Amino acid sequence: LRSRIFKMAVFRKLFVVAVTGAASASAFSMSPAGIPSTASNTAPLRAASGAAPRSARAASLSLEMARVPFIAGNWKMNPTSVSEALTLAKAIADGKGSSKAQVAICVPHPYLDACGPIFSAGGVELGAQGCYFEQKGAFTGATSTSMIKSVGAQHVLVGHSERRVVFKQSDETINNNLLKILEEGLKPILCIGESKEEYDQGLNTQICAMQLAKGLKGVTKAQMADVTVAYEPVWAIGTGLVCDAPIAQDVHKFIRGWLAKMYDEPTADAVRIQYGGSVTPESVDELMGMPDIDGCLVGGASLDPVKFTRIMNFQ
Repeated sequence: LRSRIFKMAVFRKLFVVAVTGAASASAFSMSPAGIPSTASNTAPLRAASGAAPRSARAASLSLEMARVPFIAGNWKMNPTSVSEALTLAKAIADGKGSSKAQVAICVPHPYLDACGPIFSAGGVELGAQGCYFEQKGAFTGATSTSMIKSVGAQHVLVGHSERRVVFKQSDETINNNLLKILEEGLKPILCIGESKEEYDQGLNTQICAMQLAKGLKGVTKAQMADVTVAYEPVWAIGTGLVCDAPIAQDVHKFIRGWLAKMYDEPTADAVRIQYGGSVTPESVDELMGMPDIDGCLVGGASLDPVKFTRIMNFQ
């Protein structure tokens, strides 16, 4: 059994090096003891994240206190008319109240210009759901970062699983989009996460590491100040299935550790990492109580102003 586990470890390391390059692979290599088993996903996640030295934990705690919580809503292809969008935007803006979190809503492109002033009046920031890295030309159906910026948006989703799976967006395109978002002076929210099959096989951290390595290719340490990472296990998006807060925390801790090895600890400690996947008023408090969960990327509940108001004003 130990021999099989060791061989699996070697295979996975070689696979990662082949896909992401040796430098990227070193940022998330694991010993054979850290290879996930089929018995439990929680234990391997904790093994992968590892224990930080006392000084590193103290530094991380101080940075955690400095990281402003970031709650973002993603309306996806909803609602069905601009009048409905305006009504929803007003209700969300009114609901933000004295929330201690930074809040943004990523709306469909046709609603950006109309919803922007309403959100702004309530202290809510405007985000787009995607972009294309070319700035103009024969790219029917595409929206450039300059167009998005011109209507007052500040944030752009990139790499969402629905763009990856439904629209077959490649890792190269995701990376090009992210680089263009940064170049335009906008703030990308890079979405990463594994499928249910990958989760069941214990490959969650490996998938996250590969998507980080490819998505952040060419991004400098200084630029990371404008990048938010959103961990969204694909199997928990809109399915009602729940990723327990401690398990989500373990993955977030792994992501922060990966960033520390790829950049450095101060950079990693400053990056905000959101959790997304069927976030509800009932689950938000426990999620936001985790040390490495700095916010939430909310789908369905962001279309319900009562639910989203509770999420924005988490306890």
